[in-house]
Amino acid sequence: TPGRYANRIAKGKFSINGTEYQLAINNGPNALHGGPEGFMNQNWKSEACGSHVKFTYVAADGEEGYPGKLTATVIYSWNDNNELTIELKAESDKKTIVNLTNHAYFNLDGENSGSVLDHELQLMASRYLPTDDTLIPTGEIAEVKGTPMDFTAPKKLGRDIKADFPALVYGKGYDNCWVVDNWHKHNLSKIAVLESANSRQYRSTPATGWPAALKARAVAVTRTTTVLPSSVRECPTLPIIVISPRSFLAWVKCMIKP
Repeated sequence: TPGRYANRIAKGKFSINGTEYQLAINNGPNALHGGPEGFMNQNWKSEACGSHVKFTYVAADGEEGYPGKLTATVIYSWNDNNELTIELKAESDKKTIVNLTNHAYFNLDGENSGSVLDHELQLMASRYLPTDDTLIPTGEIAEVKGTPMDFTAPKKLGRDIKADFPALVYGKGYDNCWVVDNWHKHNLSKIAVLESANSRQYRSTPATGWPAALKARAVAVTRTTTVLPSSVRECPTLPIIVISPRSFLAWVKCMIKP
């Protein structure tokens, strides 16, 4: 679970109520996934109960440069229909920014089975975010049609991954954000289907309306749902997640099912 702010923040800077905060720089000129000591590198308290396990982490005020003591909670639930549900919650004692996500990688053929580039992916997203060469969005929301970014119909991950296209060059493959189509607040909707002909397995992923970030490497693929990267600073047209004291943010990040 990356945090306290998943994905990139340009130059590691953001402002709240006129106060500017400087974060640790750990990805080129930018801050990534909360910094070098982000939530994914911390020990979380765990509690197992029946079909779910709950993880809790308390980040100190000022940790990695972020304001506010923030309590993050992640609950993983498994049911008899082989559905995995991931629920996240964040509370802070000061106004702060937060963007939690799941960053697990999947190879549907199993461990040590080789490349995922023959996996077929479909995304319910007809637009994506072009970036600069440090993977910070330019502010444009572009159509995928006619580009290697088009997964509106099922397509093998490896078909276009080596195309001479800016997003693929900058990301060294797919390391991009797509904007979910037909999002409605507080509603779950299917945003992706990943399928392997070898294993005859697939995973469909209903999620809340954050854009779906995809990263495809040779042996695994991750689909995370998150607010648009760097929306806290350089792209005022993109949304930002700020929570205030005595309030909390809670959402079902994704449901993964056969």
